[in-house]
Amino acid sequence: MRRKHGPRRHLPDSIRFEAFGRVMAVLATKAEFIEACRDLTWWRGADHSWHIEWRDGPYASEVAALLDATAAGPCGDTHAVLDVMGVRFELRAVDPMGRVRARARPGFWRLAGALDTTRRTNTRHPWEELLGG
Repeated sequence: MRRKHGPRRHLPDSIRFEAFGRVMAVLATKAEFIEACRDLTWWRGADHSWHIEWRDGPYASEVAALLDATAAGPCGDTHAVLDVMGVRFELRAVDPMGRVRARARPGFWRLAGALDTTRRTNTRHPWEELLGG
């Protein structure tokens, strides 16, 4: 019997987890991505791929561009398929707003602004609230 989609690649689990770690490390350094997303989740697929999903935040194609990985399928606003170290990643954005709209959203809490001690305001800084100062 022939397979429709060709033979599956048998990669060791160590490669799959290393690829996952590299992807998550890149995303963790992108404060704008982390701050704009809600409900960031991930799970391992039945075919040993990784699925990463979030609400709000950037489009899937924008996250794919952040990762600078090889496209392994279509990349659009809500879904992108990537290949990282031979491991398939499926990115899914639920109700995305894109990076431009996320930046312009009123009330969007930014870590950089919250930690800016040079900015004078009539109200207490967020870090003062957190530290009780």
